[in-house]
Amino acid sequence: EVQLQASGGGLVQAGGSLRLSCLISGSGFNFDDYVIGWFHQAPGKEREVSSCISSSDRSTYHTDSVKGRFTISSDHAKNTVYLQMNSLRPDDTGVYYCEAIYSGVVYWGQGTQVTVSS
Repeated sequence: EVQLQASGGGLVQAGGSLRLSCLISGSGFNFDDYVIGWFHQAPGKEREVSSCISSSDRSTYHTDSVKGRFTISSDHAKNTVYLQMNSLRPDDTGVYYCEAIYSGVVYWGQGTQVTVSS
């Protein structure tokens, strides 16, 4: 079974930065065969994708609202995917979840709270 542990959230002023981490573990998990995404759930709203990274070609995707501000990356030695969040805005506030798609199965982490004050 694959387990995801998200961390790195916190309270930051607008314009500040945070780095989220998603540690992936589990027996048989192949870090070279996955898609990992970071999802953002703002207060009172549905969960939406923010950024994704694929192991097949190391390609990345960022939704328009975070392009140029957020960067997703992975460290295979640490089984960790990061989300570097710069130039944070109050509308980035919410819970951030990491999701892994591995062998056709979707796994979710527990989420980490990000609060951006104006």
